Amino acid sequence: MSRRKFLVALLAATLGAGAVPAEAVVVVRKAPPAARDETVPAARRGYVWANGHWQWRNGAHRWVRGTWIRERRGYRYSQPEWIERNGRWTLNRGAWRRGDRDGDGVPNRMDRAPDNPRRY
Repeated sequence: MSRRKFLVALLAATLGAGAVPAEAVVVVRKAPPAARDETVPAARRGYVWANGHWQWRNGAHRWVRGTWIRERRGYRYSQPEWIERNGRWTLNRGAWRRGDRDGDGVPNRMDRAPDNPRRY
C-alpha cells in the first residue's frame, strides 16, 4: 500500500512540475499602450530601479509600477521592454545580465574601468 501511495505522489509531482514552464514567453498581437510617466525616486545605495511596464494578464495589458530591486555585483539589470516582430509583440522581462556592468560592450574581465559607462 505504501508503494502505491509513493508512486501516486511521484506521478503527481512529475505532472505538476511539467505543467508550468520556468519562464513563460508572452507573445500577443495587441500592442501595449504607451508607457506611463513615473517619477523615479532618488537613488538608493545597493538597489537598482526597475521601470514600470505593461504586462499581459488575463487577455489585457495591465500596468506594473516600478520598484527597487537589490543590486547584484557583476551584473547589469536589463529593463523590461516590448518588442514587435511581424505584427506580434513579445515581452522581454527585466533580467540581470552577467559580465558587462556598465553596458559599454567590453566584458568586465577585459575592461580596465568596468564601472565607467562613459569610457570609450
